[in-house]
Amino acid sequence: MTCKKTQRLALLILAATLSVCARAGADDAALLKQAQQLFKPLPPDAGTAEHPIDPQRVALGRDLFFDPRISLDGTVSCSRCHLPALYGTDALPKAVGVMARPNPRNAPTILNAALEFVAHWRGDRKDVEDQAKQALVGPPSFGNPDYAAAMAKIKAIPGYAARFDQTFPGEQDPVTAENWASAIGAYERTLLTPSPFDAYLGGDVDALLPTARAGLATFIATGCMACHNGVGIGGGNFQRFGVVEDYWKATGSKDSDKGRFDVTNRAEDLYVFKVPSLRNVAMTAPYFHDGSVATLPEAVRVMALVQLGKTLTDQDVGQIVAFLDSLTGPLPAAFVQAPVLPASAFEQVK
Repeated sequence: MTCKKTQRLALLILAATLSVCARAGADDAALLKQAQQLFKPLPPDAGTAEHPIDPQRVALGRDLFFDPRISLDGTVSCSRCHLPALYGTDALPKAVGVMARPNPRNAPTILNAALEFVAHWRGDRKDVEDQAKQALVGPPSFGNPDYAAAMAKIKAIPGYAARFDQTFPGEQDPVTAENWASAIGAYERTLLTPSPFDAYLGGDVDALLPTARAGLATFIATGCMACHNGVGIGGGNFQRFGVVEDYWKATGSKDSDKGRFDVTNRAEDLYVFKVPSLRNVAMTAPYFHDGSVATLPEAVRVMALVQLGKTLTDQDVGQIVAFLDSLTGPLPAAFVQAPVLPASAFEQVK
């Protein structure tokens, strides 16, 4: 081959390479623009006008979140079902509460939960504050007979009364269930986990590996984003579990849960649940309200089938899981390690 022919071939190869790169760049730009329209990056915290982030309230709420002494048998704290090592879950199909009583549903992660539009699978709690308050007297949660009994436990621990006074000044008796909930809610509103996907939404295309970007495209093309969108990639609406097929047949669930129907008694709410957020989903197995599916790939297959009537290929599933992996963020520093709790009266005497 002559020198001129070699140069011409090299130029043709370079031109073809540049063309492929240009198309890939255009595709990446289009995908990013589409993603920015469907999803939103995490804010710095989940504070609101009604529930502002007050550092003193957050600090008190952190201690209360990890303190089991407020429960009926002294074994259950918020962290019992929302363990830092398990990304704010307990890895059980259904949570276990006070006196080893089983909860009716899987414990979802507490991470980013304050951003969701309601709390609990059935949406029977207004927000994280409402959830924290009602947990005090929930039979399978803290199990206290009433709020007064729970507050008496707090008052019996030296150090808490003074901190409630400081955190909620001007109240005659600040140790109340409402203030307990406000403090724990304030702490939970700081438990956000920015991930590589947030950097991607901010314009850094390379924050996602090519496999994750392919998974994002497949996630969108499959139709998953119809329910899993917004800042939580879910957590913003209710949906019937089993739009196309009965969910319990696909999941192997032993019992069918009527979902929100048991809250509203409306026929249209039969088998309706809150759409869960997919943030950190790779770390929070098992899946669904009853913890009936053990692995993320299987959960992806089930959702595509029962919600969208689609049978995914292994490649589709692998790509979507790669995208879901990009939703995992580092744990907040104030969540990684439990705090040193105020000593009880007995411990102070010793």
